[in-house]
Amino acid sequence: MPKIPGVSYLACLRALRKAGFMVIHEGKHTVMSNGRIRVTIPRHNPINSYTMGGIARDAGFSPEAFRDLL
Repeated sequence: MPKIPGVSYLACLRALRKAGFMVIHEGKHTVMSNGRIRVTIPRHNPINSYTMGGIARDAGFSPEAFRDLL
C-alpha cells in the first residue's frame, strides 16, 4: 500500500507552496520550482497515490514529510 494518499491537484500545490516551491509554468501540467529542483504536477483530480509518491520523491521529501505538508 502506498504511503502517500491520492490527493487533489490543489492540495498538492498547497503542500509544495508550503515547502517553498513556486509555479513557473502552467499548461496541461503545472511546473513548480524552488530554485534548484523542478517538479511537474499533472492537472487532474485526484492525483493517484503512485504519482504522488513520485512527486514527493522528486521534490526531495520522504513520504512522511510530504504527508505532514498535506
